[in-house]
Amino acid sequence: MRFHWPRRVSARVLLIQVVLTTGVIMLVTGLFLAPLGRQLDDQAMRQALSIAQTAAAEPGLARDLTTTAPDPAGPVQTRAEHIRRATKALYVVVMDTRGVRWSHTDVSRIGRHVSTDPKTALSGREIMQIDDGTLGRSARAKVPLRDGGGDGRIVGAVSVGIAYDGVHDRLLAAIPSLLLHSGAALAAGVLAAWAVSRRLRRSTHGLAFADISALLDEREAMLHSIREAVLALDAGGRIRLLNDEAQRLLELGQDAVGRTLGDVLPPGRTAEVLAGRVDGADLITVCGGRVLIANRMPTGDGGAVVTLRDRTELELLGRELDATHGLLDALRAQDHEHANRLHTLLGLLELGRHDAAREFVAEVSDGHRASAEQVAERVNDPLLSALLVGKSAIAAERGASLRVSPNSGLPDAVVDPRDLVTVLGNLIDNALDVATLVEVEVRAEGPTAVLRVSDNGPGVPPGMRERIFTEGWSTKESPAHRGRGLGLALVRRLAERYGGAARVTARAGGGAVFTVVLPEALGVRPPTEVGELR
Repeated sequence: MRFHWPRRVSARVLLIQVVLTTGVIMLVTGLFLAPLGRQLDDQAMRQALSIAQTAAAEPGLARDLTTTAPDPAGPVQTRAEHIRRATKALYVVVMDTRGVRWSHTDVSRIGRHVSTDPKTALSGREIMQIDDGTLGRSARAKVPLRDGGGDGRIVGAVSVGIAYDGVHDRLLAAIPSLLLHSGAALAAGVLAAWAVSRRLRRSTHGLAFADISALLDEREAMLHSIREAVLALDAGGRIRLLNDEAQRLLELGQDAVGRTLGDVLPPGRTAEVLAGRVDGADLITVCGGRVLIANRMPTGDGGAVVTLRDRTELELLGRELDATHGLLDALRAQDHEHANRLHTLLGLLELGRHDAAREFVAEVSDGHRASAEQVAERVNDPLLSALLVGKSAIAAERGASLRVSPNSGLPDAVVDPRDLVTVLGNLIDNALDVATLVEVEVRAEGPTAVLRVSDNGPGVPPGMRERIFTEGWSTKESPAHRGRGLGLALVRRLAERYGGAARVTARAGGGAVFTVVLPEALGVRPPTEVGELR
């Protein structure tokens, strides 16, 4: 029959652990029994050697061996049997220098030659061995028997044997105890494996290996295909996972995995939101010039999963919608203004005052042309000058005044006019919301662009001059199509990206002055590109 592995992870792990535990216990038991057998053999041989040495040292044994004949009832046999019974040895054999027995357990063998070679013992050396003899296999020892006189002459040898069956029985007697302890260890191992399996089953929700593999593949495919950024954090705030969109929005590399948020992100609101130090849902933050919407969901292990949505395009569309509304209001106001002027012109014509009508038309057209040409002369970049002209019309419709400072002077060599449009547009919009007089100064200091917008509004208290540049801070109610509190944050992010700064100070006579410094924002533009922009 073909063996089938269990499908569940917990069951498979339990089976593997039981097999490994059983194998280890069997291996340890075998490794213990092998030296135990050798130890028992050595112990039996040393016991035989000790008995042989004691018998050889028996007073009068050497004298009886040399003065009497081999006899089953002789003194040598009597002494040997006394020693054998006292030590429970298998045999105690005393032999002369010719190898003839003078004692033996079987008295019929007395007077016969020994079955093993006695030359080693008769040469004066002791020997221990496991060998087969006339009484079977035994652990034996042989020692020389010396004359009791002063010369120590060898007159024979003593051979003692311990029954090997006794050694084997001792080994077998140790096995049940060993198996009992091994069984207890195996039971403990199986119980521990079962506990681990139960814990693993709860952790994996009883899934099979194939299910886990499929879930992992599906997770990877889902994470890298969705258009939302996903960031997983552990309990220590280290990044465990981030998908491709998270790397793009946060400008991180794959090496960010395993590092803390503080190591890969600069201090600021983005790091605070991702770390969970700012509460709330759909939190707005700005990272690298991108407007992001963040949501954070804690996990059971103390970590969290953060999702980020890129709202930059939506924010830009919202600002364009606001600009469109402003332009519509400006056109509506201009429509009323033109209607009034046409009525005035019509009245002059009906009264026959043609010269006055001609002067009135020239005065109105020259005023508009002079205002636009004045802006174009001081700000050569087409996009920026168009922005200022449009904002002037919106300011006029609101009853405010927008003017360009006489100190302004900006060449058309702007590296990225869109960034300067973003900065000026946000600053002018904020100023027009609270003031009736707005002055814009745009000038170049080498390759650095300095943008300054001042107003006669209520100003900014000293304690709030840093908070106004944080994401989400605003004193105005948010419109339905987009959030508030992002304009100044975007301005500071753009300035920091250029290596510059954005700050606010007090205006003489009341109000606020916003200054933005953009190093390396000006460069040399090819003539063809300048012509295209114009």
